[in-house]
Amino acid sequence: MKYNQEHYVIKGGNPLKGEVGIGGAKNAALAILAASIMTDETVTLENLPDVRDINVLLEAMQGIGVIVERLDRHTVKINGSLVRNVSIEYESIKRIRASYYLIGALLGKYKEAEVPLPGGCNIGSRPIDQHLKGFRAIGADVSIEGGAIVAKAERLIGTHIYMDVVTVGATINVMMASCMAEGKTTIENAAKEPHVVDVANFLNSLGANIKGAGTDVIRIKGVPKLHGGIYSIIPDQIEAGTFMFAAAITQGDILIKNVIPKHLESISAKLMEIGCSIEEFDDAVRVSRTGELRSTHIKTLPYPGFPTDMQPQAGVTLALSGGISTITESIFENRFRYVDEITRMGASIKVEGNTAIITGVPRLSGAHLSSPDLRAGAALVLASLSAEGISVVDEISLIERGYEDFDMKLRNLGANIEKTSGDRQLKKMKLKLAAV
Repeated sequence: MKYNQEHYVIKGGNPLKGEVGIGGAKNAALAILAASIMTDETVTLENLPDVRDINVLLEAMQGIGVIVERLDRHTVKINGSLVRNVSIEYESIKRIRASYYLIGALLGKYKEAEVPLPGGCNIGSRPIDQHLKGFRAIGADVSIEGGAIVAKAERLIGTHIYMDVVTVGATINVMMASCMAEGKTTIENAAKEPHVVDVANFLNSLGANIKGAGTDVIRIKGVPKLHGGIYSIIPDQIEAGTFMFAAAITQGDILIKNVIPKHLESISAKLMEIGCSIEEFDDAVRVSRTGELRSTHIKTLPYPGFPTDMQPQAGVTLALSGGISTITESIFENRFRYVDEITRMGASIKVEGNTAIITGVPRLSGAHLSSPDLRAGAALVLASLSAEGISVVDEISLIERGYEDFDMKLRNLGANIEKTSGDRQLKKMKLKLAAV
């Protein structure tokens, strides 16, 4: 174990109760940050989540000459007028997947880009062939050289693009690259996720002409240039969903504020099926559970289906639901990497291909766990909150890639959770929580 590694130490058994505020959507914010360099004027972004992925991307943008001014923790001013080069350094970007959004932004504005192939969580292959196909369709030469995607074009010319699979990343990337192309671009079989709509709304607020975001056909009329503006990022549906499942798994009652309930409908539907009560307000949802949880069947699908990013949180909750549930993962093949960890807590789960067969057990018991990726890490925290005894969750830097103040928000809801650094602090905290 690394001496200075950070952990969460959790004593389970407390129902989580109270209110929690949700931050800006990480996945929307990453794309919007990249898109904000497509104008020479200043862009102010509000409701930006303060998480590692965002801070890594801001650093990489500064590396090519973007002026970044933080007005406060969740507000940033961006000015891309002094971009010196279109080549992003590998070191500054290798830790995040969304680095590829800089290709669409730089190609759209400067007609060239050189961005290292992306990193991020190891949850299975996430091919970028649809991105490259889209860039080539509007006139770019695209190659992979020395581990980087290199894209160049004399001119970008609008065209008709059919995505072979529904892909959020490629939909956003091609939308960015083509919003200043000559003529009209049509993207068919486009992803409909809320953050696709948010990026389109942001670009339109800067003077782009994008119609149809949120449907499977997006139409873009090229404009000569974009201007500055102020834009507030949508709330994070995955952070909200994680707290919704936290209420379910701990027999809690949580009011989740600053959300768009429509974005949470597939999650709300499954929670009601398994026995939770859901109340919707204009910008909040309340999730409570009093009785036993029931089994259900889940299949992850592109929006408006059940999100793959919520699958591990659902999986640990179903591990404590009566009867036999199944989860079919149709997006990423490595999404079940949390199963081995919660099996050590006493869960009964069998994975066959892309389906997990979950037989509910009455309780889980605390264990020492390691986060395999961002969402699985959050799910292990939920499992620990419901378990008997004390759990330790390692590799929490993965969780902090996408959740701001996760331990603090959970503590405010009544969780016994502490963040520690190093072995000595870890031992002390385990003793302290055992005495609670």
